[in-house]
Amino acid sequence: MENSITPAEWQVMRVAWTLGHVTSTEMIDILQCKVAWKPATIKTLLRRLVQKGALKTTRVGRAFVYEPQVEEQPTMNQAADELFDNLCEMHVGKTLLHVIEKATLSQSDINQLQDLLAKKTATAPAEVPCNCVPGMRCQED
Repeated sequence: MENSITPAEWQVMRVAWTLGHVTSTEMIDILQCKVAWKPATIKTLLRRLVQKGALKTTRVGRAFVYEPQVEEQPTMNQAADELFDNLCEMHVGKTLLHVIEKATLSQSDINQLQDLLAKKTATAPAEVPCNCVPGMRCQED
């Protein structure tokens, strides 16, 4: 995909991923109930997502049908990677703790996290160094 998905575009993509294919009218109806955007705003977001290669559009009669061209989980993983690539490595653990604390997780998710953490513990350093400025140590919060 050419560019990152904006927060507003994530709302559109979540509907497209959930339904698999959706007309612009359906998208407008759903998003107006959810976030109260004007139709023109939603059409602009759809057009941008087509330009980015995240959605494909097909004309069926008078309707435009939109289908995702990127898979949901890999796209979410890419967004998370982009975020965490920009954080100080020293603060990643605390940020993950915050995310996990706020998230609703299934028992399966929790078991997978526990298994992964148990494996990572074997090779984890005692402390993760700051990578913000070479040769300097950032302050812990």
